Amino acid sequence: MNQQLQSFQRISLETLQWFIFLLASSVAIPIVIGSVYELSFIEISGLMQRTFFVVGLACFLQGLMGHRLPIADGPAGIWISTFTIYAITALQHGSSLRETLQVLETAMLLTGLFLVIFGVFRLSQKLITIFTPLVTGAFLFMLTIQLSGTFLEGMLGMSGDENVAQLDAAFIAFFVFFFVLGFSTFWRGPLKNYAVLIGIGIGWILDWIIRGRETVEQSMPLVQFPEIFAWGLPKWDIGTLPIAFFIAIILLSNIVASLGAAGYVLKGEPSFRPQQMNKGSYTLGINHGLSALFSSVAVVTLASSSGFMELTGQRRKSPFMFASLLLVFVSLFPPIVSFVSMIPSPVANAALLATFVQLMGIGLGNITSQTLDQRKMTILGITFLLGIGLMFMPSETFQGMPSIIQNVVGNGLLMGTILIILLEQLWKEDQAKDGKYK
Repeated sequence: MNQQLQSFQRISLETLQWFIFLLASSVAIPIVIGSVYELSFIEISGLMQRTFFVVGLACFLQGLMGHRLPIADGPAGIWISTFTIYAITALQHGSSLRETLQVLETAMLLTGLFLVIFGVFRLSQKLITIFTPLVTGAFLFMLTIQLSGTFLEGMLGMSGDENVAQLDAAFIAFFVFFFVLGFSTFWRGPLKNYAVLIGIGIGWILDWIIRGRETVEQSMPLVQFPEIFAWGLPKWDIGTLPIAFFIAIILLSNIVASLGAAGYVLKGEPSFRPQQMNKGSYTLGINHGLSALFSSVAVVTLASSSGFMELTGQRRKSPFMFASLLLVFVSLFPPIVSFVSMIPSPVANAALLATFVQLMGIGLGNITSQTLDQRKMTILGITFLLGIGLMFMPSETFQGMPSIIQNVVGNGLLMGTILIILLEQLWKEDQAKDGKYK
C-alpha cells in the first residue's frame, strides 16, 4: 500500500510539473499576440482559454496517435514571428488587423493541409535526409537565439506597453532562472526532478511579496466551451499559399529536431523511426487545423520539451498524457484559467529560459556530432550571419517589397533554415573534397 501511495504521489507531482510546463509555454503568447493585434482584455482572456484548450488537445493527440513521445506541442517561434510580421505588413498597407487574423486562419489551415499530405503519403520520411545533424543543430541554435530575446524581455518585466526594465521583476526572474539551473544540477535527491515546479512556486511567492498582485474584477461564466472561429471565418489570400508551404517544410525540420533531441535524451542518440516522422507530421497538420478552428496561434512540436526532460529527469509518458488532459479540462473553466494565468510573466519566462539552456546544448551537440570541416563551418557562418542578422532588422526594413516577400524575408528563423537546407543540398561533401568549393 505504501509503495502504491508513493507511486501515486510521484505520478501526481510529475503530472503537475508537466502541466506547469505546458502552461508556462502557452501563457505568455496570448498576451503578446493580443498586444500586437490590439485585442481587448476580454478578447485576450478568450484567446488564452482557446490556447490552453488547443495545446492540451494537441499534446494528447500526438501522444495517442502521432509520434507517441512525451514531446509538448505549443505556440512557438516561427508562428509568433509570422503573426507579428503579418500585423506589421497589414498596418503598412492600411489593412484591418481583424481581417489579417482571418487570413492567418487560412494560412494555418493550408499549412496543416500540407503537413497532412506529407504524413499520409509518407513524403515526410523521404525528406528526412535533407535534415542532417548540421541542419537540425543549426535550427535548434537559431530557435534558442530568436526566443531568448522574448524570454529576456519577459524576465525584465517588459511588455508591449512597458519598454523599460523593471528592477524588481528582473531580480525575481534571475533568481528563479539560476535557482532552477542550480537546483537541477547540484541537488542530490529525487526533488531535483521538480526543479521547474519548485522554482516557479518560489518565484510566485517572491513576486507576491515584493511586487504584490493587481486583481482585475471580471464577470465570467463558470463553464464555457472555447469559441469556434472567434476571429471570424477564414479569409482567402493567394499570398498565403507559398508562405504555408515554406512553413510546412520548416515545421518538418522542427519535427526532426524535436524527435532527434527527444531520442538523445531518452536513448542517448538522436534517432527515431520513419513512422514517427510521418505520424507526427499528419497529426501536427490536424493540430494546425484545430488551431485555426479555435482561432489561436498554431501549435508546433516544441523542441524545448527535451530540455525540460533533461533538466527534470522526467521521461515517462503517462504523466505527460495526464497533464495534457488536465490542461483541456482546466480550459473549460474560465475562472480557473484566469487564476492559473496569474503566474507572473517574469517567473514563467525565467523557468522556460532555463530549459532552453539544455536545448541549446542539444543543438550544439548535433552540430559537433560530425567533424566540423571547412565546408560545414562556412555553411554555418553564412546561415548564422544572415539568418540571425535578419532577426535584428527593424520591422520596416522590407516595407518597399511585396507583402509575400516581406513575410518570408522578415522571418530570420524561416530564412536561416531554408538557407542551410539549400546550402547543404547544393554544396555536397564530395565537391568540397574535390576542391571545387575552396
